Amino acid sequence: MSEIVTCARSAPEGSGGRSAQSWWIPRLPRAVPVARHRVQEAMRSWGEPDERVETAALVVTELVTNAVEHTAGRRIRCRLLRTPGRVRICVWNRGRRHVPKLPGPRNRPAGTPADGPHGAEGPGPVPLGGPEGTDDGFSLASVSEDGRGLMLVDALAARWGTRSSVSGRLVWADI
Repeated sequence: MSEIVTCARSAPEGSGGRSAQSWWIPRLPRAVPVARHRVQEAMRSWGEPDERVETAALVVTELVTNAVEHTAGRRIRCRLLRTPGRVRICVWNRGRRHVPKLPGPRNRPAGTPADGPHGAEGPGPVPLGGPEGTDDGFSLASVSEDGRGLMLVDALAARWGTRSSVSGRLVWADI
């Protein structure tokens, strides 16, 4: 496998527990578990709860898999940004300029914030309702295979979104 370049930094004392790690991985399917392991390792070293660590591992797996499948570049950049109560996962690639479309609007339990569209160009909230034929009208069969990973990201992340530029696409998720 191509070399993986890592840069880690922790904020100085008194910065309120902010930390960051960033690394480049090759655009290869076998780099996906490397990214997952890096996220788990970093978050455990920060003392994050096991449930948050495993949620982040699932999210980064989906985001990096999408980048591997849809990028034109040879490398993918992953970044973790930690602030009190939140870890943001960022995956950047030179990929296509769209994210698979997901159905909407999402049906959220009472008291759960519905923050509308998740990014300037990204999909809106996703329904996670019951089986086909229930009154929410949603079924997994109605979503192309291309969008199912983002459904998982949407279900697990507090917020997520995308940003495009001429040099590529950033997809981020807050855990």
